[in-house]
Amino acid sequence: MQHDVTATNRLISETSPYLLQHAHNPVDWFPWNEEALSLAQELNKPILLSIGYSACHWCHVMAHESFEDAVTAQVMNQLFINIKIDREERPDLDKIYQLAHQVLTQRGGGWPLTMILTPDTQTPFFAGTYFPKEPRHEMPAFVDVIKRIEGFYRHHKEDVDHHNEALLAVFRQVDASHVPGNEMISPAPIDEARCQLEKNYDQLFAGFGEAPKFPHPTNLSRLLRHWAATAIAGNPDKTALDMATTTLRAMAMGGVYDQLGGGFYRYSVDQEWMIPHFEKMLYDNGPLLVLYCEAWKATGMPLFERVALETAEWVMREMQSSEGGYYSTLDADSEGEEGRYYVWTPEAVELLLPEVEYKVFALHFGLNRVANFQSQWHLHVYESLENVADQLTMSVAEVKDHINAAKQTLFRVREERIRPGRDDKILTSWNGLMIKGLAMVGRRFQRQDVIRSAENALDFIKSTLWRNGRLLATYKDGKAHLMAYLDDYVYLIDAVLELLQARWRDGDLEFALSLAEVVLSQFEDKQNGGFYFTANDHEKLIYRPMLLSDEALPSGNGIAAQVLIRLGHVVGEARYLDAAERTLKAAWGNICRMPYAHNALLDAVEEYLYPTEIIILRGESPALLEWQQHCQQHYAPRRLVLAIPNEIERLPGGLGVRASKKGPVAYRCKGHQCSAPIEDLVLLDKVLSFNQV
Repeated sequence: MQHDVTATNRLISETSPYLLQHAHNPVDWFPWNEEALSLAQELNKPILLSIGYSACHWCHVMAHESFEDAVTAQVMNQLFINIKIDREERPDLDKIYQLAHQVLTQRGGGWPLTMILTPDTQTPFFAGTYFPKEPRHEMPAFVDVIKRIEGFYRHHKEDVDHHNEALLAVFRQVDASHVPGNEMISPAPIDEARCQLEKNYDQLFAGFGEAPKFPHPTNLSRLLRHWAATAIAGNPDKTALDMATTTLRAMAMGGVYDQLGGGFYRYSVDQEWMIPHFEKMLYDNGPLLVLYCEAWKATGMPLFERVALETAEWVMREMQSSEGGYYSTLDADSEGEEGRYYVWTPEAVELLLPEVEYKVFALHFGLNRVANFQSQWHLHVYESLENVADQLTMSVAEVKDHINAAKQTLFRVREERIRPGRDDKILTSWNGLMIKGLAMVGRRFQRQDVIRSAENALDFIKSTLWRNGRLLATYKDGKAHLMAYLDDYVYLIDAVLELLQARWRDGDLEFALSLAEVVLSQFEDKQNGGFYFTANDHEKLIYRPMLLSDEALPSGNGIAAQVLIRLGHVVGEARYLDAAERTLKAAWGNICRMPYAHNALLDAVEEYLYPTEIIILRGESPALLEWQQHCQQHYAPRRLVLAIPNEIERLPGGLGVRASKKGPVAYRCKGHQCSAPIEDLVLLDKVLSFNQV
């Protein structure tokens, strides 16, 4: 049975591109709102909750198979109140129901997430992910499943209530794990995490685990920081450095990196980093920009510099709105096929390039080998520049020139293809991650245009998503809405601190402090420590999560502790330092049980035990810039440098005592210990050498 594609449901009024993709389904979809929840109670209909996002391949498959099918929709509409959620706009709901899926099924979830909830309490009693329209691969048909589940709800209500109480009991047990004990915070889990990461490291192809293989930026950052800490202590852990840099190199040379246009895809479907799932997510690329900048600073590898700059160019070219904010994702599909925009045939490439150029390019990227993606080629470095030079009796410089010329030609041709779809909503939290990434690129490589890009994004958030002293979570087509979550606040504070290291601007630090005050007043568990994912005045849901472990994104509690430690030392605010300490104590049991799952918190543990080196520079340009570059010339992850021009007179908190002098001056503190002002650059260099790799 066909449905009327011109008809609409209630999603037509939403801003989320994902929800709008379902606005013409014959399913009578509701967004998550009071109308839907009240109607479910009034009609005593269970809620069919479907959670996904616009770049999710299997979400599209299930939508095409089931949600666009009139027969399936008729069953859904008859038996359920149907609610569709964009997990990127409502991560609060997604996190709750993903945890519920794990409890109910004893396995991890994913997207599309399919849940059946009771109409009175919205507690789930059935959980699944993708279901096909017809039975296949030992999976039952979607309609058969939902008919059986609705029947179970009607005839076994006591069993449903029993299951619900058991689920809520598990949630209460999770809450109990956040109660602090009497243990002292120590370096032990930092060292244990390092050992756990090595056990999970892929010695053949780098990275962690088997296929599908994800970048895991927090793992790589932890290894880099561990190497730096051991190097400062005089016993550098070269294996930790090697695991991090080998993984970054494998990713940069692999198909998980867009070799023509810059930017990283979501993950590799194979162990070798060759074929990706082709969606590009803003939230992956922000932390990866930071990593490649830091790895370049630690090693000087030109590959890391190139990847950081190419990725920054991609973000500014394709992901930044004219208003300043960064868009969310690029789809994997174009013209109905995953990866079609990105893949090539050797014949097509050969027609576009001069003969010698093609020989070099084909050897470097494996076009002379067996096709690696559905009878076509996705670019993946097979032969190094040096090997290509040896085989073709050329210099490495000649090879590099030919490859760069070929890449420019192919990029121009690719630009004419039909592009993958873009989710153009602007998320505050993901923008925070990208602002930090681009601010670091600008700072590390002296790129003022990149710094301006990050600055424009911050200004967009301040003018559009910061209202009445509170953040909003999402923006699209002139509409900003939804109360912001913990991640929105703390990622943005982290971004502001990085941008201030790139350049000082009046008002930015005050903005970060305003954000921190909201974090303390609205998100903190005042009794036990730590921060909830939602604010005190957020919509009341079946569970209020406090998230400690890293997922695809770093733990909001980990970033909160880090930025509160840094802000506390910068402005001399003991409340921030105390809140960070309470967070670490509340999370300590979880950290010790599985250290390598809590890397963002471990970074905070490190800066709690070995306080951040805060250097405040005052002076006039160009001397101030010279001193700033001296302070930032090495990889020193436990150092924060703020270069404040002399004309800035009013500074918040303890910064006010960092007075300007006739010439440049450096004020250096570690924790609560500060050295005498340093007015000689040679002496400053000597002091810096004691706390850098």
